[in-house]
Amino acid sequence: MLGKINIAIDGPAGAGKSTVARMVAEHLSFLYIDTGAMYRTLTYSALKNNVDVNNGSDLEKLLNNIKIEIINEGTGQKVLLNNEDITPNIRTGEVNKLVPHVASHEAVRVEMVKRQKTLASSGNAILDGRDIGTHVLPNAQVKIFLTASVDERANRRHEEQVKKGMHSNLEELKMEIAKRDELDTTREIAPLCKAKDAIELDTTFLTIEEVVWTIINLVKKPIS
Repeated sequence: MLGKINIAIDGPAGAGKSTVARMVAEHLSFLYIDTGAMYRTLTYSALKNNVDVNNGSDLEKLLNNIKIEIINEGTGQKVLLNNEDITPNIRTGEVNKLVPHVASHEAVRVEMVKRQKTLASSGNAILDGRDIGTHVLPNAQVKIFLTASVDERANRRHEEQVKKGMHSNLEELKMEIAKRDELDTTREIAPLCKAKDAIELDTTFLTIEEVVWTIINLVKKPIS
């Protein structure tokens, strides 16, 4: 393998970014960095400490005083906040609703991007999020933009939550995802958009395995 390889995967909520990125990372023995989990951790910490998610200055202070770790293990990924495992806590409905507001603040994104760049610089890495190919890793060797219909993304999230024993309302999820799309694509700071040199993959009618191997084959080209 020649040089360091960075893979950027972007896309809207529920497009399958995290699942696909994790599987690709496992196949290629790359470091997987779930940037969304980082924003979710800050959101959870804000809720826990009664910090206003609409106050960018207070969120920046909070972020500068917390330690976020993402640990990849054979059984999955763990997210630690100040050494405490909070993996299940960052996937609640309350965090889902508030994380777009937390992620919209410039000061928060600047610090998060700084941390993400540092993590990616350590070696072969795959990052997924909404501004990876455009802001975090603009020079990534492989850039993917995953999409899927709102209905399909809502169905996937609904099935995921039901499997975990969580309460889930499909119609509410459809509205939440559509609203999240609007917030992500219209925010002033690093809005969700496809990088000019990214390859778009519509996953609506593809299996996870088909998406994973499409990306692996794309990665192997620059590696070889």
